[in-house]
Amino acid sequence: MSARVLVAGIGNVFLGDDGFGSEVARRLAAERLPEGVSVVDYGIRGMHLAFDLLDGYEVLVLVDALPHGGAPGDVTVLEVGEEDLGSGEFDAHGMSPVAVLGSLGSLGGRLPPRTLVVGCEPGDVGEGIGLTPEVAAAIDTALSAIRVLISRDSVDLTSIAKGV
Repeated sequence: MSARVLVAGIGNVFLGDDGFGSEVARRLAAERLPEGVSVVDYGIRGMHLAFDLLDGYEVLVLVDALPHGGAPGDVTVLEVGEEDLGSGEFDAHGMSPVAVLGSLGSLGGRLPPRTLVVGCEPGDVGEGIGLTPEVAAAIDTALSAIRVLISRDSVDLTSIAKGV
């Protein structure tokens, strides 16, 4: 793979299923990955992610809990374009992916890299550590989707089906 790819696990491990991205990143980081692929668990450190993106990644894969009205544990893969970013208030002590990506220009960087999201419908994001059984069971599906995404130079999202 010629492109530099950053897989970013995001979420708060103290809010139940919101820790999905962190757990996926932890497991993926233990695997042998293609050259040029980095995996980082950012948790809620948005500023850290923003500054790392200034290093010139061509592709960003965000892994996060993604409420979208499905059943808990449903995994969705989508691409985020510049037109999807809108605006968001950048908080140096929090994680808002929209704000992080939108802030790159003001931090001296270029537009956000090609950005893909591997999201899981959460079941419970209340205070507490640990994923619900449905979300924990979705980790393997998310890992499979990420492996497909990072194994090619160009990604055709229409080829990625639920349960990859």
